[in-house]
Amino acid sequence: MAMELKGRVIQLLPLQSGMGKKGQWRKQEFIVETESQYPKKVCLSIWGDKIDQFGITEGDAVNVSVDLESREYNGRWYTEARAWKVDKANAGGGGSSYSPPPPMDEPHDAGGSDDLPF
Repeated sequence: MAMELKGRVIQLLPLQSGMGKKGQWRKQEFIVETESQYPKKVCLSIWGDKIDQFGITEGDAVNVSVDLESREYNGRWYTEARAWKVDKANAGGGGSSYSPPPPMDEPHDAGGSDDLPF
């Protein structure tokens, strides 16, 4: 089952790693608070190379594509929300998210500019 969440990263949990049947694995869990009238906190996970690829930090406004998967272990069911795509939103809501400067479309005009004192 696939779904999308929009919100702000409010916490990064410690990176987990270990050895499995298929070799070494890495997992990063993070908490997103959704944007709605009644915000929800959702724990999501990123696996492997996507941890470095997404490069999320606390305070980032994000749109996250998530797959939900459940598996049974010793008679109990466990559900995981696994992020497979993270887009950082360019929301101007203050916070600590980085907004790049606007692009410079015009070259500097050396003749008669009012931004130089001489």
